Formats: sequence, structure tokens, C-alpha cells
Amino acid sequence: MSDMDIDTLPGTGQPITVSDRAFKQIAAILEGEGEGTMLRVAVQGGGCSGFQYAFTLDDTAQDDDLVIERDGVAVLIDSVSQMYLAGSELDYAEDLIGSAFKIENPNAQASCGCGTSFSI
Repeated sequence: MSDMDIDTLPGTGQPITVSDRAFKQIAAILEGEGEGTMLRVAVQGGGCSGFQYAFTLDDTAQDDDLVIERDGVAVLIDSVSQMYLAGSELDYAEDLIGSAFKIENPNAQASCGCGTSFSI
């Protein structure tokens, strides 16, 4: 089995993946939260490059959310954000200057230095 869970987006055929490292970190974050809490990943307008990634905790999945789940840990992505994230991988990186969730997005034409905003 691969080290990622893959769910295919409706109509695009391009998967969004979540790495083992990301699922492990999400599980650690959710340990201190109420039962049923999930990580929501969204794309919003703003940031220095036009769009920015947002990470929030949510306890309700919407009907049009993509839900990527492993071992009781769930990641939610709303339908609008799905088109900007098609083919992307959510990962978690730790290095000397800090640790953070990272999105490798093949749709991004440019991104800022910190990796939290991008343009298409």
C-alpha cells in the first residue's frame, strides 16, 4: 500500500492526497479537541500571490465536501477549493526554521516565499 490515501475529485479525475506525516500531525492536533473534530483545508482569496491556503478545525462536514479519512482522522475540502487543489498533496514538514502543513499544488503558477499563498 502507498504511504498516501487518495480520493478522486468528482469530474476531474485528479486526486488530492494526504501524506502519512500529515495524517499523523492532524491526529496529534485533534487529540485535544472534541470528538468529531476534523481539519478543513480551503483556498481563499488574498495573500501576497492572490490566493491563500486556510487550515481550520470544523465539526461539521457539508454535503459537497470532499472527505479524506484514515483511522478516524478526517480532512475536509469544500467544493470550490477542490478545483484549485486538484492533483495536490497535503504534507507536513519539519525543518530547522519551523514546522508546518505544506501543499504541493501543481495548479499554482507562482507562490510566495512562505508557501501559504499562490497564484494560478
